[in-house]
Amino acid sequence: METVETMETAETVETADPVVVIGAGPVGLTAALLLARWGLPVTVLERHPARVPVGSRSICQQRDVLDIWCHAGAGRIAEEGLAWTTARTYYRDRELFSWRFDDSGTLPPCVNISQARTEEILDECAAARRDLVDVRWGCEVAGLEQDDDGVTVRCASGDPIRASYVVACSGGGRAGAAVRDGLGIGFPGESFDDEFLIVDLEADLPGWERERRFYFDPPWNPGRQVLIHPCPGSRYRIDWQVPPGFALEGEGTGALDGRVRQIIGDRPYEIVWHSVYRFQSRVADRMRAGRVLLAGDAAHLYAPFGARGLNSGVPDAENAAWKIAFVARGWAPPELLETYHVERHAAALENLDVTAATMRFLVPQGEAARARRAAALERAAADPRELGGIDSGRFAEPFWYGDSPLTTPEPSRPLTGRPPKGAVHPPAPGVIVPDAPVALPDRPGVTRLRQLLRDGLTLLLPPGNDGCAEAARAATAAPVQVLDPTGNLAGALDMRPGEVWLVRPDAHLAATLPRPDPGPVAAAVRTALAGGPGGPGGPGGGRSG
Repeated sequence: METVETMETAETVETADPVVVIGAGPVGLTAALLLARWGLPVTVLERHPARVPVGSRSICQQRDVLDIWCHAGAGRIAEEGLAWTTARTYYRDRELFSWRFDDSGTLPPCVNISQARTEEILDECAAARRDLVDVRWGCEVAGLEQDDDGVTVRCASGDPIRASYVVACSGGGRAGAAVRDGLGIGFPGESFDDEFLIVDLEADLPGWERERRFYFDPPWNPGRQVLIHPCPGSRYRIDWQVPPGFALEGEGTGALDGRVRQIIGDRPYEIVWHSVYRFQSRVADRMRAGRVLLAGDAAHLYAPFGARGLNSGVPDAENAAWKIAFVARGWAPPELLETYHVERHAAALENLDVTAATMRFLVPQGEAARARRAAALERAAADPRELGGIDSGRFAEPFWYGDSPLTTPEPSRPLTGRPPKGAVHPPAPGVIVPDAPVALPDRPGVTRLRQLLRDGLTLLLPPGNDGCAEAARAATAAPVQVLDPTGNLAGALDMRPGEVWLVRPDAHLAATLPRPDPGPVAAAVRTALAGGPGGPGGPGGGRSG
């Protein structure tokens, strides 16, 4: 592949008002780092007075989220995480099935790493960007007031802060509720009565180091589930489903040791942390209110089976960051911000549907539902053809923006639904671009395609089509880089001869055009920035707002 033109990190925007990010969790810090890459000054407000590491919490981070963190400067998360390979599912004392990740990509398909360590790495990355990222601890947001020019953020103590935009990553607790309530945003959904006892322990468990194990109705937790995940440093995370109103103290002396011993036997171990959670399934009815965008747990809460919480929150942050940057820089009209709600709300609802179905199977409500689940497990244990009825959680995957107003449909490349496990959907408008190895003599540090795709719009264009490149650049003031996809790269991406691909700043395909033609290329660029033909913005990239 030959690079026709590449770009560096955006220059700093000269503006009096920063973007305010509420919350210094993984989603908030990711948003701050990505906004800084676009050259925007960011103020992060965190209500806690300091970082206090607390347990493993969100541990499973999938490949496309690791890719975003690499772009944000936090590639150590992928390097330090434990890349597990195999998932085994059991019914009582029998293995029902197992599956392995496709590990042919340029990043691990998934790593396990404690949220506490993820936050430490992101803290260090934010500290390295003090030029643009100001993290303020002990600053609790008391209210938001919007007008045509920005947002006034009132703090419980100290002077108010004037913001150009706000990304609320304030979590699913009272801080997130306060922001939603102040904006008049509902948070419908449900809570599950059953609770989950979560334990982090350190032990030497040969053969378990790279396997996730899920147990339906094991003898040592009858009628409920147990999930075991390996983590770096010989640590393991064990989740027991327990009855409503569970209290560990009520089980008597040595109860937790007894639970652990039933799983690992007489091996030595040390408990590092434990807690009890009740999971919820909720999605905000709006993820954008004017200049305020909700992201992560402030916008959606899911049961953890399938690891769709943080793996959805980080793409929220990326989607919000590039759209705020493009509007703030005058590269796109203010209407682009509404597509944040359109796209990420649809993603949240898909995740809600998937995780709610899993929880209905894991925590059946009523005798009839419990009987149906027991029958499904018995059938699967007796006949492998019945395994399709078992739901232990469909693992997180990137959302597809096929129905987005920013996507140009192409009948020759339709979206046909999620493929079976292990299969890959052919490239289509709205789908994230497959990563692929690249070799650039002038950029030895760049080894994969997606390292090139997040600094603006990217046109994958066969050589000899300068008119298309000129048309793309004339259609927007945003950065447009042109890459020559001929050779091995075209084969790795499954590009067809003569095709032109337009890639968004979040590595999703905005358009796959069957042939090089300046008119359709320009139209696809305008559409990708909410300024399609006849729409706001038009050639030149619109206005700031």
